[in-house]
Parts: sequence; C-alpha cells; structure tokens
Amino acid sequence: MVFSSLFFIFAFLVLCYGVYLFAPTVKAKNTVLLVFSLIFYAWGGPPLVLLLCLETLICFVGAHLIWSCHPAPFHPEGGWGGKKAFLAVTVGMCLGLLVIYKYTGFFTDTFCALFGLENLIPKVALPIGISFYTFQLISYVADVYRGETPPQRSYAKLLLYAALFHQCIAGPIVRYVDVQREIDRRTMSLDEAWSGMLRFTVGLGKKAVLANTCATVADSLLNPEKLGGGQVSSLAVLLGVTAYMLQIYLDFSAYSDMAIGMGRMIGFHFKENFNYPYAADSVTDFWRRWHISLSSFFRDYVYIPLGGNRCSKGRHILNLLIVWALTGFWHGASWNFILWGVYFVVFLILEKYVFRWKKHGNAFTSHLRRIYTLIVVWFGWFLFRFDDMSLMGQALRSLFGANNGFNGDNAHYTLKSYLFILMVAVLACAPIVPVLSKKLTAAAEREGVAGGLARAVTNTVAVAAPIALLILSALALVGDSYNPFLYFRF
Repeated sequence: MVFSSLFFIFAFLVLCYGVYLFAPTVKAKNTVLLVFSLIFYAWGGPPLVLLLCLETLICFVGAHLIWSCHPAPFHPEGGWGGKKAFLAVTVGMCLGLLVIYKYTGFFTDTFCALFGLENLIPKVALPIGISFYTFQLISYVADVYRGETPPQRSYAKLLLYAALFHQCIAGPIVRYVDVQREIDRRTMSLDEAWSGMLRFTVGLGKKAVLANTCATVADSLLNPEKLGGGQVSSLAVLLGVTAYMLQIYLDFSAYSDMAIGMGRMIGFHFKENFNYPYAADSVTDFWRRWHISLSSFFRDYVYIPLGGNRCSKGRHILNLLIVWALTGFWHGASWNFILWGVYFVVFLILEKYVFRWKKHGNAFTSHLRRIYTLIVVWFGWFLFRFDDMSLMGQALRSLFGANNGFNGDNAHYTLKSYLFILMVAVLACAPIVPVLSKKLTAAAEREGVAGGLARAVTNTVAVAAPIALLILSALALVGDSYNPFLYFRF
C-alpha cells in the first residue's frame, strides 16, 4: 500500500482517522494507530511484521539493559563497561538483521565474482522500509545509552514509534526524543488538522502529478535495452537524467510532506526532511538540505563519535570517507551507491580544504556556485541511477555523443511533449512558494484595502488549495494502479 493510491487516501486513511477521532483517550488512540500501522505494513507481506516486531523487541530489551547500568540519578561516568557491551550487542543485532536481508546478495555475488564461483545462495526479499525503521530504533537505543531519554516502559508504545505508518516505510527518520512526549500527550486542533491536510495534499500533488510524469520521461529516455544497444542520443541522456533528478527530489520530498502532514493532523510534529536542496550554493549546503534526517543520523551517531572535524586533517578526511561510503551503501547493495557516496565526499573535501569559499559572496559568485552545485549533483544522480556498470558506461558514451549523436533518437519530441510539466517541476524544486507565502503573510498584517485583500487571498488559498490538489491528484491517479515511491527500495 502506498500513500499515493486511491485506496489509501479514500479508504484506509479515512477509516483510520475516523476510528481515531472517536477513540476516547490517548491510550485508545495509540491502540488504533498501532493496529492500523501494523495492517498497513503487513499489506506488503504479513510475515514482514514479525521482523519489525522482533527488531523492536531487541531494542526494547537492550535499552532497558543499558539503562540498568546507569546509577540513579544518571551519571555519564558510571557503568561504562556494561553499557557499551549492551549497546554493542543491541546495535549489532539490528545491523545484523539489516545486513542479512539487504546485503547478503551483494556480499555473496562479490565474493563469487572475485573467485570465479557460482552463487548458489538464494536471493533474500528486501523488507520494505527496513533501512528506515532500523535506523530509528538504533537512534533510540543510542539516545538511551547517552542518557538523553529513559527507556520506554511500554513495548506497545515503542512498537508504535517504530511502526507508525506515516513514516515507517520511507522516512523521515524520526528520533524518539522528538516524539516521546507526543506519544503520551498530544492535542489536536482544527487549524493544525487543516494545515496537515494542506501539507499532505501538496505532497500528493508532487507525487501524482509531477514526480510520476518525470519518472515517465526518465524511464522512456533511459531505456535499458536501447542504452545497452547504443541507441540512445546525447540529448536523451541529458534530458533523461535531468528528469530523474527532478523525479527523485519530488518523489522523496513528496513522501516526507505527506508523512509530516498526516502526523500534524493528529498532533505529531515531525521535523522537516528537505529544504529546497537544488537551491544550494555548495555541495556542503546541498547535504544540509537533502534528506536531513539521514544526514543528521550519520552526523550524530557515526561522524561525531569518530571524531568529526576535531582531529588532524588526515583523520578528518578518513572520517568523511567512512561516513559517505556508509551513506552510499545504506541506499543500496550495489557498487554504484558506494561510488556515489565517495563521489560526493571528494567535493566535500575540496570545499573544505581547497576552495575555501567565503560564507557570503557577491551575487555573481553566488550564482556560479549554484550552477557548479547543480552540475555536481546532476552527475551524482547519474551514478545513482545506474546500478548496472555496463549500462552506466553506455550512458556515459551516449552523453558525449559516442553512440547515437546528439539527437539521433528524436529525443526532442519527448522534450516538446512534456515541456510544460517539466517546467512546473523545475519551479516546484525552487523556494518560490515559501517566499510568496512570506510576502503575502506580511501584507495581510497591514491595515487598509491592501491588507484586507491579502487576507482574503490567504484565506481562500488555505481553504481551496487542499481541495483542488486532492481533486487534481485523484484525477492523475485514476487508472494508475501502482506508483511506488523511489525510496521504497531502500
């Protein structure tokens, strides 16, 4: 089941929130959410729920064992040996499950290829969302270890945290400390619920109208059979990867928008996961804006414990290489994802130690830096797209005109057919709406006719936008039986 399906929007979500509203207490509401979350997750395969429950149980027990080593009240210097042992075992078991399900095929394929052996080990199906809920649970255990939160006394509440259908499948990676209070005590208001509905429908529109169309363009132009046969032109690769660049942002940020919106409707407040990354003026800035929950996870639980940048230059570079190799590997069990991570760390190191850009430059240099960043990110998505190295090589040849020239396959007809929607997609990637909203809000606070007009426009948009976006998205989804989010595969 996916958020961008008519069944989810008009059946599952309506039924879940309808029952939720009539639940008399927070405890009853949590029960409703937990039951519906487990049903939602089981939709992709009932046995997979057992894995989620098992991993939650491991972290539930592990966190309590870690906390039992704390003196009361908590003192960081007390009981380090036992704490570290319990932490290592708990995190090791979680990562072990992740490795078994996600990376067994990669390791066995690589080993057999190196030694010329036949791989007889069967492929293991990847449980949907395992990378996300594993990292959530690890962050919970790590925060208990660091004394930032006591362990959750109720297994059911911890399972709700891990399985909550808003963010269980594809993020954002929600820290337990950020929602701990709201699991036990949260309030709802009409304004918050409508604000959440608006955020949900914005994400739905991004996915159903824009991301799915960009996916159609990217898939048609980067057809594996044509690429393998050297039948793709330079324009097709250029346009196809650009469409994929738009798709991956609109698709993933749409999921985050919908998750944040659904949470807000019932009193959960998840942190932002994207901040218009294609407006960044450096690769460093891009990664402060893209998939913020994942970047902050690796920063807080890997990079800083390794020593961060408070060490020698050589050790700092090694820390960056480790973190970004792991970041790439987290995205997928394939060499192209590791190359993708290492590719970005090269530019992060260059910006830190070679370019040494001033934080604030003039307008001209700022625009040049944005162009440079977009080019670097574009080639990064090129690496991300092709997990088949031979296809990646053919795509590179085609990009530079070695296979089918600049426009040997009439890719310009595809560009003409989808030009309008691609232009809208580009605008959706830019921070235009927040800027206009801020100006409109400021104007609405003024007195007089202009202020009254601005207030009328603001109120009209607030009421009409969710309805219009829902109708438009529903029309786009009619006949579209399955349109999974890209990050489901991670």
